[in-house]
Amino acid sequence: MFFERKKKKGGLTSPSIHLNYIYNLIYQVLTLLTPLITTPYISRVIGPDGTGVQSYTNSIVQYFAIVAALGTTSYGQREIARHRDDQEMRSRLFWEIEILCAITTSICLAVWAGVILFSETYTYFYLVLTMNLMAAAFDISWFFGGLEQYGMIVTRNIIVKLTGIVCLFVFIKEKEDLLLYVALLAATTLFGNMSMWGYLKRFLTKVDIHSLRIKRHLKETIVYFIPTVATSVYTILDKTMLGWFTGNDKSQNGYYEYAAGIVNMGKVLIVSFNTVMSSRMSYLFAEKKRQEIQRMIEASVDFVLLIGMPVMMGLAGIASEFIPWFLGDAYRPVAALLYVCCPLILIVGFSDCMGSQILTPSGKRAQSGKVIVAGAVINAFLNRMMIPRFQAAGASIASVIAEIFITGAYLWLCRDYIRFSVIWKSGWKRCLAAVLMFFFVVWLGTRMDTGPAATFVQIGAGAVLYFAVLFVMRDKFLVRQLWKK
Repeated sequence: MFFERKKKKGGLTSPSIHLNYIYNLIYQVLTLLTPLITTPYISRVIGPDGTGVQSYTNSIVQYFAIVAALGTTSYGQREIARHRDDQEMRSRLFWEIEILCAITTSICLAVWAGVILFSETYTYFYLVLTMNLMAAAFDISWFFGGLEQYGMIVTRNIIVKLTGIVCLFVFIKEKEDLLLYVALLAATTLFGNMSMWGYLKRFLTKVDIHSLRIKRHLKETIVYFIPTVATSVYTILDKTMLGWFTGNDKSQNGYYEYAAGIVNMGKVLIVSFNTVMSSRMSYLFAEKKRQEIQRMIEASVDFVLLIGMPVMMGLAGIASEFIPWFLGDAYRPVAALLYVCCPLILIVGFSDCMGSQILTPSGKRAQSGKVIVAGAVINAFLNRMMIPRFQAAGASIASVIAEIFITGAYLWLCRDYIRFSVIWKSGWKRCLAAVLMFFFVVWLGTRMDTGPAATFVQIGAGAVLYFAVLFVMRDKFLVRQLWKK
């Protein structure tokens, strides 16, 4: 499944899923390691309140950034993937979609200027966060993603991340550097997106600007935009509502920000795989290769269960010993939030697999959008009911319930491709192995002093136990991958 020989096709080298996954995995490992390097430093320098201010103000600008992008990221990647063998068509598509994004970003910038002028608090934060909004117009990762040229994306992202890490340790020294920290994050995003434009020339051909039909993409991008906005309700609005209901005390935002961030770190392997597979599935659906589609989907479900189960249970197992040394004693409430949030690793991994590999490539984005909107409404309602009483824990519970609803509805929409019997057949062994691993990891934690060494021992020993149990139980997917020549 993971390796395909490269062939020349339409002026492009046919991409290897295996190689693209390695590229994405390298980047996701760096994404995983970056917080391990920077978070212990930033959490102590800025503190829970500072982290909360950064989280809250960034959540506000993200609404405008979502409108500015107008769904072009997912839509653009799908369209480029479907026409990747036609250089003239993909060039035309690129400029039509990119100009549309530039127009919507300009409109959002004009409205954002009004927000800055009339804001009574955090004015300077909103000013520097303008760079985040500008970055939406320069983000062309969807084009290279559609061509499955992940090597370029990863190389650029690695350079940008390493530069950001160096700047963080050089310039952020005390709590008063919070504004500079926010500006540094925004500038890294903007210049990172701009750097991708240098690679465009070799993939595009000249097009007549008068022949471009920008309006024809508006309807489709709105179809992609609606679920994107809905998704923001439980990825961004949680933070905004926490800020509303907790007033001047932004520590709850800080706790939630780090709990969500650590859970996102746990998703990297699954999300990386889904990202790579998305463009390939769009291509296969366009070619109507039903048998190959079914084979890849079943292998993808196997992979998500294989990785999602241990990461979910392992994170819960190390939480109480991991948080004090990683974030500091001031962040102990984050451990409790992780117990609530860790199921999101498997739940979101599953829904992301179905959305990116089945619903979007097959043209069912409108149907999936309705599900996401319904999930967003559920989340917003639960946030309103639970945040005033339970604060960050309430937002976490609301997110889990909403994601369970969305994943269940996705399973119904994807019933022609994914059967529950297949999930059960592949999943029960992984579930048993992960539960055994959880209790073993917790037991190890009680036998060692809290610190980095103890956490790494827990992770390593837990992983060995998990895969050893699966090997003894003769898990078909694992055995097949181990013995594949």
